Order: sequence, then C-alpha cells, then structure tokens
Amino acid sequence: MGNGRSADSSVGYATDRDDLASLRELVRERLQRYDGASVTGSSGNRAERAVKRAADPQNLIWVMPAEEGVSNEVIVVVAGGGPPDPESALAIPLGARVIAADRGLEHALALGLDVEIAVGDFDSASPEAVARAEASGTRIERHSAEKDATDLELALDAALALGPEGILVLAGDGGRLDHLLSTLLLLGSSRYEAVEIDAFVGPARVHVVRGQRAIEGSVGELVSLLALHGPAEGVRTEGLAYPLEGETLEPGSSRGVSNVFAAKTARVSLDRGVLLAIRPGTAAEDAT
Repeated sequence: MGNGRSADSSVGYATDRDDLASLRELVRERLQRYDGASVTGSSGNRAERAVKRAADPQNLIWVMPAEEGVSNEVIVVVAGGGPPDPESALAIPLGARVIAADRGLEHALALGLDVEIAVGDFDSASPEAVARAEASGTRIERHSAEKDATDLELALDAALALGPEGILVLAGDGGRLDHLLSTLLLLGSSRYEAVEIDAFVGPARVHVVRGQRAIEGSVGELVSLLALHGPAEGVRTEGLAYPLEGETLEPGSSRGVSNVFAAKTARVSLDRGVLLAIRPGTAAEDAT
C-alpha cells in the first residue's frame, strides 16, 4: 500500500510517474506539516527516513489522486493509541475528509490534518486538544466510557455514514495487543463490506480483499494473506512467488504467511470470504 493502491479498486491513486515534480512538491508539503515533536513516541529520525523514502519515485505513487476513471472519495480515519508512522501522511488524498478516534485527534493535528469529526469517550485525548479542535470547527461526538464499541469502531461507523467508496485507517502498532487484534478484525467486518478498506498499522500496510484486488509493491517484498471471520475460498494469486490456485485459506492457518512479490503487481482474488493482505514492510531476504 505504501507503494501503490489497488489497480482494480474503486478508489485509486495515480501510478503515472510523468509528473514527478508535482509529486515531490506534494510530498514536501505533507512532510512540512508533520509535527513530529508533538507526537508521543515519534522522532526526528523517523520523519527524516520518511522524507528519504518519499523522495524515491517508487514510493510516490501513493501520494497523488488518480485523475481518470476513479473516485477520490476516501475518508481518512486516524486511530487512537500509539502514533501512526509519519510516512502514512503521504498516503492521504488531497481534500480527504478526516475523522479521528479519541487520541487520534492529537495524532491528526500533529500530522497537520483538518479533522472534520472526532469521536470517542475522550479518555485519552487531552482536554486542550479537544477544545482547540472544537474551536476550529471540528464536530465532537462524545460517548460514554461504558460503551459497547471501541473508539475506532465508532469512528469507522461515522466514516461509513458519510458514504465513501473507501476508508483509509492510520494507526500505530504499539500499545495493547487486544486493541491491535480488534483493529485487524474490525477492518474485515462485514459491516464495512460495501467500502474498500486499507490501513497503515505502524510501518505495515493492510488491504482488505473481497472479490479481487491488485496490489502494487516491490519485487522481493513480503505479503501475507490471512482469512478472517471464516474460510476464504477459491483463493487465486498472480505475481507472487508462491501462487495459490483456487485454494481455501482457513482462519488460524499459516498457509498464506510470508508470500513474496515476484512482480511489482500482485493480484489476489477469492470466490467467497474475506482476506487481509498484510505487507509488513520487510523484504524476504531480511525476514527471520
């Protein structure tokens, strides 16, 4: 996902590199808005690495919205918990509406984003950040701490209510293990099957696959295919080193773990069920 959106998706990004000057200008603008010092757990080195990676044309195709044949109606949801990777800000389409989940409000503000809606019980976001956002026009939707859903689920529901074609989630990979697992399960929930969902979870990229998707990456990059909420039946792949040909992946099976991009574009399709395609950001030769 960091190197490209699905070519088959209804929400896409340009893969044309003819206008690299414009792309680099947009990259610089995004990174200049990133206030790394105000994000707990962030560092200047992480932001500097993001600048270097973003300067590579290979990594610019996530930055600029496609102009032909696709919709740019993507809602960005910034999760609470740990801060998202600074590089994830480069994936945000220009003009995208932003929803923050509790402490995600602080993360979004640190990334220079204009938050339209902030939801949650606000037990994590500072009162000062909430007051500042509300004064600037952000709609604050407060929920009781004794609620039946996580703040992220509430934010995803708020995003769904806006009728987007896609949702992009920015989340950290630290904090509580139960929250991390619930985040991944939420992404594949049938409640959101009408929209295409992608996520940055720390440095990893996550794509929800229903029907078919094309995912662009780097040759030699790792990708794992994991079934959620039941068997993923009739799974077929192209462009991966270890092809699947009509196979069934069961939840709890490691059959789809640690596949490798054999081409820059990998295609994944399935007859029934839902998969998570997880790109940990690791090359096969670096995996242990």
